[in-house]
Amino acid sequence: MPRTSSGRVTQRRIAELAGVSQATVSLVLNERTGPGRIPPETRDRVLRVIQETQYVADPSARRLAGMDNRIIGVFTYEPAFPTGSQDFYAPLLTGIEAEAERAGCDLMLFTSAPVRDGRRRIFDGPTRLRLADGVLLLGLTMDAAELGRLVDGGFRVVAVGRRDAPEIPYVGIDYVSATRDLVGGAVEQGHRRVLFLHLPPGGESVRDRLTGVRTGAAGAHLVEVEAGPGQVEAAWSAVEEHAPTLVVVEDAGLAAAVLDRARAAGLRVPGRLSVVALGAPGRAEPGPDELTRLDPPRTELGRRSLALLARLLSADDRPAADELRTLLDCPVIAGATLAPPAR
Repeated sequence: MPRTSSGRVTQRRIAELAGVSQATVSLVLNERTGPGRIPPETRDRVLRVIQETQYVADPSARRLAGMDNRIIGVFTYEPAFPTGSQDFYAPLLTGIEAEAERAGCDLMLFTSAPVRDGRRRIFDGPTRLRLADGVLLLGLTMDAAELGRLVDGGFRVVAVGRRDAPEIPYVGIDYVSATRDLVGGAVEQGHRRVLFLHLPPGGESVRDRLTGVRTGAAGAHLVEVEAGPGQVEAAWSAVEEHAPTLVVVEDAGLAAAVLDRARAAGLRVPGRLSVVALGAPGRAEPGPDELTRLDPPRTELGRRSLALLARLLSADDRPAADELRTLLDCPVIAGATLAPPAR
């Protein structure tokens, strides 16, 4: 029977052998299912595999099946407090704190893992995550191998943001649909030359916005140029070189700077040039109120993520399999920087 390097059969392997999800295995092991939640034949199949493999649950993992300490951990892959990340984390932590207060839980921020190349590693040395009943994972990018180890180790975790790693519960934002609809609506207005100023390759949210832009711009001439926060000269050079009628900017602060440069150059916005952003300006870069942009619901994202984790730890309100990975709608701020192109 295949085992891990430590010799222990994992819940993931039990799920593979039984032909079910790992969430189903966890429900059977913890006996937290309500009437009709798991069909008897499925439960029997899981229990048979458990018996055949002589699976023994990690005692500390079994403890996590309830909120014994009423402590929720928060692990951030990037530093949470430097100025550059405050605008990303502040609304998330606001939502997390509000939901923790409602649930009567305390929060524990894990910061002892060393930061290397701008990112933390959960298993870079001894991990203290088991001090908490469950853990929220925050970060623009997450290590897929570490997420797999968390699942194998029986940790109760929820990722904030959509993740490709299998079996990891998450609450994310539907950037694909929102970006597709925003860009597609502009194309329907007549924009045929579209410039996309995008961030460097990154996590799932970056890839989702790229997918949305490419889908929405189908039928138009799309040029993609990498330009991140503060790269105003590179961004404006791309505008001058490609002469688009629509500029889609992933970073909202950069979008505000492009808007300023366009007006300083005497271009009518909108009219000669439309500018839209795929995010919200940070507090340090408020940007113009009239900017047409996406409005990611980050506070609600934090709140809903902790609510999902609380249900995973609940004795009587366990989420169903289709509730373990959900996406929130991303509203659009109509603004005043998008209009049909001048003819």
